[in-house]
Amino acid sequence: MTRIELTRFRIKKGKEEKSQDGYIYFYWYSIQGEGGQPVEESENYIDKKHNEYWDEYIDETYRPVDMKLKESLIAPNINNIINKK
Repeated sequence: MTRIELTRFRIKKGKEEKSQDGYIYFYWYSIQGEGGQPVEESENYIDKKHNEYWDEYIDETYRPVDMKLKESLIAPNINNIINKK
């Protein structure tokens, strides 16, 4: 089954360039098939860079906000590829 996520995180103070309420927010959007490897365990170069960015910029004191999916517009053939094992 395909898992679609959209989560809001807050950028650490001093790492933002512009903001309206004193904070900048980062939105993480992902589409995953079953059995995906957690990004923290990946040896992939992009995932390692993601983790470096996370450590430097994401405010761990802010509780992330998971958005609710109302409609997925992923084409069925793409969804089948995502879920292929």
